[in-house]
Amino acid sequence: MSIFFHKHILPSLTGRGRGVGLSPSKVSRGVGLLLACLLLTSCGVYRNYQRPTDLQTDGLYGSAQVGNSEQSLGAKAWREFFTDPQLQTLIERGLSQNLSMRQLDLQIQEAQEYLKCSKLAYIPSLSFAPQGQLSSVDWAKPLKFYTVPLTASWQIGSFGTLRNAKKSAEVTVEQTRTARQAVQQALVANIANIYYSLCMLDAQLAVSEQTAKNWRESVELTRKLMEAGRSNKAAVAQSEANCYNVEANLLDLRQAIIEAENGLCTLLGEAPHHIERGSLASFQAPAAVETGIPLALLQNRPDVRQAELALASKFYAVNTAKAAFYPSLTISGTLGFTNNGSSIELDPGKWLWNALGQLVQPIFQNGRLRAQKHVAEMQQQEAKLAFQQALIAAGSEVNTALVKLQTAQGKRTFIDGQISSLTDAVNATEALYKDNVSRQVNYLNVLTAQTGLLSAQLGQLANQYAIISATIELYQALGGGSLQEEN
Repeated sequence: MSIFFHKHILPSLTGRGRGVGLSPSKVSRGVGLLLACLLLTSCGVYRNYQRPTDLQTDGLYGSAQVGNSEQSLGAKAWREFFTDPQLQTLIERGLSQNLSMRQLDLQIQEAQEYLKCSKLAYIPSLSFAPQGQLSSVDWAKPLKFYTVPLTASWQIGSFGTLRNAKKSAEVTVEQTRTARQAVQQALVANIANIYYSLCMLDAQLAVSEQTAKNWRESVELTRKLMEAGRSNKAAVAQSEANCYNVEANLLDLRQAIIEAENGLCTLLGEAPHHIERGSLASFQAPAAVETGIPLALLQNRPDVRQAELALASKFYAVNTAKAAFYPSLTISGTLGFTNNGSSIELDPGKWLWNALGQLVQPIFQNGRLRAQKHVAEMQQQEAKLAFQQALIAAGSEVNTALVKLQTAQGKRTFIDGQISSLTDAVNATEALYKDNVSRQVNYLNVLTAQTGLLSAQLGQLANQYAIISATIELYQALGGGSLQEEN
């Protein structure tokens, strides 16, 4: 036995089966005893990750409703949530063509290959290294030497390290998949938001075009009234200015539509082109919004899953640091033959074999192993705090999205009433102005009523989009749209 920073316990076993003062039976009993001690003392490094039980999950949603997670908004697949066929086609194209998605697919394949490597570490390694040599004295006929060995090596005592390396590689694969799901979730939500933004702009453009047509007719009517002595130049100028303003807004709306289409084409990985689409009415919001059980549902979110996977990775890093304290057993051997200088080239000469068992126990590492273990444990605590923070941030996003949705839905009744009242006001003022029944009604009253009605109509469409956008935001906040689906 010799000690030099490591203790070598097992002797070398040669082809004659003789050890260094030890018989094979004693060696086997010693190996068995050492392995038993190794398994008893290192069982902690074989534990699997389990979610901490002391995480604070109460009240994550604030005042949000809590319902059945299986029936919640976030549990719906995106095809169930977005029922517009044209939108579904766009999402499918985006998922298959988006360059970020394709890059992440390659990263997943890379992580899977690394996982294969960590699994193969359990298997003994084999190597074949034949050697040949020519030797001659005074230019005599050379002697030919060759050796044909097959060498095998197997790490047994380091299974704790190998196992945790494999578990860490599995977590890495899952982290890569989760990153892909995060991109998928954002891509689905962005495509849907731009799609319905285009639907809103289409509706606003239609309202503005109809308004511009009506106001052009109003300008002509005002001119005729002026010619008949029932109006004046000021009314004509005001009506023309109002009409020009609407015409200018039409150009802004058309520009916004093209910009939105170009943005959507970029997400799809396509050159700019016109996007076929439906209307705002094509969005069918769920009849009831249930947020589900907080932690059970929030784990659908890719960012929450990534935070927990980071915690799991640090857990296995701690296990790996602990495994470094325990002995490492390596068994290796060689089997082959040599011609031993024989003149017969294919004569095996002598067979040779060798077996070696080595158990290495770290004794003095200048505190390096202990420091590495402490660092790994502190990093695990940091990951746990980050996981808790991810849960809190996710719950806050759910609550914010719900408030947006409830606010937009509440405004809908008031905006509908406003449009109804303004429509009556426009009809009444226009009738009074045309009939000239009351001298108290001038064209400024008509202009004010018309402007107010157009603003309210555009606001109504914007509020309809706000309801859709808030519903999509809530769907995304609950993890919806992130789960991979088969096409």
